[in-house]
Amino acid sequence: MQIEFSKYQGTGNDFILIDNRHGQCDNLSQSDIQFYCDRRFGIGADGLILIQLCSDAAFEMVYFNADGSQSFCGNGARCAVHFAGSLGIDTRSVQFKAIDGFHHAAQCGDEVKIHMQDVHEIVKDGQDFVLNTGSPHYVNFNSDHSTETVVDFGKSIRYSEKYRSEGINVNLLSVENDVIRVATYERGVEDETLSCGTGVTACALVYALESQTMNHRVKVRTKGGNLEVFWERTQHGFDQIYLVGPATFVFQGKIERC
Repeated sequence: MQIEFSKYQGTGNDFILIDNRHGQCDNLSQSDIQFYCDRRFGIGADGLILIQLCSDAAFEMVYFNADGSQSFCGNGARCAVHFAGSLGIDTRSVQFKAIDGFHHAAQCGDEVKIHMQDVHEIVKDGQDFVLNTGSPHYVNFNSDHSTETVVDFGKSIRYSEKYRSEGINVNLLSVENDVIRVATYERGVEDETLSCGTGVTACALVYALESQTMNHRVKVRTKGGNLEVFWERTQHGFDQIYLVGPATFVFQGKIERC
C-alpha cells in the first residue's frame, strides 16, 4: 500500500504531513516513522505529523519526532494548520487538538499564528533556565551558535543524569538590539535543527523575564528563518502567548508503506 504525503517546512524545521482522517496510518510503528524521517533511506524530516478527525475540534494533530517519540511541536503545528487548509478545512480561524491540549490558530497566506499554552513556571538551573512550552526546554545565554557548540553543549545537557530519562531540548540564546537569536538541539532528532517553535517561544519568555522589557513581542532569528513571539505578562507568569511565522509547502509524494 502506498501512503500519500506532503512535505512542509517552517523556518527550516521540516515535516512529513499525512492526511489520516480515514485511519490508514493508525498503526504506524516507531520503526516506520524512523524510516520515513530518515534523510538517506526515507523521505527525510525532523518529524512526522498525522492530521486526524476530532469530535471537539477542527482536527487533531498527532506529532512524532524523527525517532518515533511524541511531543508537541510549534513549527510542526504551524505546518499542520497550513496542510489542514489544503485539505479544505477553514484555517482562517481554527481550533485543533494536540498532545498538550487545544490550540487556536489563524492562517493568512503562508503565515500561521499559533496560540501556545500558558507558562506559569520558569525555574533556574544554575545560571540557566528550564520551562515547558508544550515541550520541555533548557535555555542558556550564549552567543556562540556554531553547530559544534550547539551539538556538544546540547548533548551534555540532554544526556546529563538530571535530564537523560525524560530528555530535554536545549537552546542557546543571544540578544542583539531587542532581536533575539536562538539555536536549538532537539531531543527526538538528537541533533541541531534549523529552528524550533517551542524553543523559540521558551527563549522569548526567558528574554522577557530577564530583560524586564515592557514590550510584549520580540522578533526571533533562527538559522532557518525569522519568527515572532507575542505574550502577556501576568502575576502568574505568561499567557496569551502566540508564535507567528511562515509555513511553506515543499512537495507532494507517495511512498510504499513499510
